[in-house]
Amino acid sequence: METLELQSVLLPGVRDQRPVVISGPCSAETEEQVLSTARSLAAKGIRIFRAGIWKPRTKPGGFEGVGSIGLAWLKRVKEQTGMYVATEVATRDHVFEALKAGIDLLWIGARSTANPFMMQDLADALKGTDIPVLIKNPVNPDLELWIGAIQRMYGAGIRRLGVIHRGFSSYDKKIYRNLPLWHIPIELHRRYPQLPIFCDPSHIGGKRELIASLCQQAMELNFNGLIIESHCNPDEAWSDAAQQITPDVLDYVLNLLVIRDSTQTTENLSELRRQIDGIDESLLELLAKRMRISREIGIYKMEHNMPILQTPRYGEILENRTKAAVALDMNPDFIEKILKEIHEESVRQQMNIMTV
Repeated sequence: METLELQSVLLPGVRDQRPVVISGPCSAETEEQVLSTARSLAAKGIRIFRAGIWKPRTKPGGFEGVGSIGLAWLKRVKEQTGMYVATEVATRDHVFEALKAGIDLLWIGARSTANPFMMQDLADALKGTDIPVLIKNPVNPDLELWIGAIQRMYGAGIRRLGVIHRGFSSYDKKIYRNLPLWHIPIELHRRYPQLPIFCDPSHIGGKRELIASLCQQAMELNFNGLIIESHCNPDEAWSDAAQQITPDVLDYVLNLLVIRDSTQTTENLSELRRQIDGIDESLLELLAKRMRISREIGIYKMEHNMPILQTPRYGEILENRTKAAVALDMNPDFIEKILKEIHEESVRQQMNIMTV
């Protein structure tokens, strides 16, 4: 496993205490809107203000940000409130202008992360700087693509690195605007435990009423921080109005959070974990036994000139096992996914026999 020798993304005076909060409007719209929101957030103790200056939109014709003029507004936020300021960059020119304006923290959006050429260009533009950079996950659920973006920045000498989990696009939308797929940032953290992770509940949820629960889930998963969109008048926002909250609501959400002590001793869990280890070993032994029987079935099918795939049998297994899962108080979708993986491995093992 690659080790990243990182430096802290925290800015001077920002407490290293979960959650580190970055907040501000989706887009800088007017100087009045930016300063009004910033003053309210500063009064609530928020130290890092975010606002989109250049806004990549899915389709042309929407509001794509005020552009470089907004950087002057962020400078005034720093002067009037003492807050640090952050914005998204998507091109080499954005990087140069943001650095010239004294922006304190940069993030790279999901669309940029998905493009290795763009990531390399941004990395080259940032080479030699000491600014904290947060990298959002790519729009599609591709962990290796996310890691590749991190490695490009690291390869350019950027050491103040972190990531933002903003969820993953899905054609089949359900509750969330972007599916959380928590297992992906969990795996990223397993590989790079020193890499700080921020959660973006605004983009995951897409609706302000989902923000509180998503923030709590992120804290339960030991995320380091939150980047939350807030606006002085969310309903009138020029972009992503439905997912923005007022500074007052943000303060309420943050005060509701339960932050569990991650340094608490786990000695009391040792016996339970030993039981889990034993069960996992038993599961592996049972799966190995099941595959042995599958191979025997494969030999029988080959000897009797039968096709590998027996669709009625597979459908019967799925139906009966998922019903049993409900009776055992387990999620049938979870069991169905496991059964599909087991079936795929059984087919693979039988294919090996049939093609000898």
